[in-house]
Formats: sequence, structure tokens, C-alpha cells
Amino acid sequence: MTAIPLNHVLILACILFSIGFIGVIVRKNTLFILMSLEIMLNAVGVAFIGAGSVWQQADGQIMFILILSLAAAEVAIGLALLIRMQRRYQSLDIDKLSEMRG
Repeated sequence: MTAIPLNHVLILACILFSIGFIGVIVRKNTLFILMSLEIMLNAVGVAFIGAGSVWQQADGQIMFILILSLAAAEVAIGLALLIRMQRRYQSLDIDKLSEMRG
């Protein structure tokens, strides 16, 4: 079996990260912004796994597990904030966050 070249893995990671970054910049819906952040985290995970596979080390997989745990914490907190925002403002528009006060 031939391995996938690191260049191809990094190009895929770069494309995924760019899609996520554009989603964060362009979107105003908070849910879509969180989904774009997840895409960006997955792109970093793909890069770590690709590098770890080229160098025959398990470090990339360990870093990906840490990234997944970070993403799970982000989802839990982000969805709690989204539910609170939806109940208070009846909208998920990111501009409404500037109106939130203590």
C-alpha cells in the first residue's frame, strides 16, 4: 500500500481551513459560525494526522484526540449559549450579542 503524500494532506487541510475561515467571516448566524469553527478544528486535526503518519509517530493521533475533546467542550458551551440567545432574542443573529448585558 502506498501512503498519501504529505503535500496532498496539507492541501486538503488548507482547503478545509479556508472554507471554515470564510464561513466564520461571512456568516451572521451563530450556529453556522460554530459549524465553521468545527470545520477549522477538523482541518487542523487532518494536518496533525497526516504529519504523524508521514513521520511514523502517534503524536498526530494524540493531538487529534485533544482537538476532539476541545471541540466537544466548544459544542457544549456554544449550544448552551445558543439556546439562551434563542430564548431571549428569538434569533440566532450574531449582531444581537452586542445587546446582551449582564
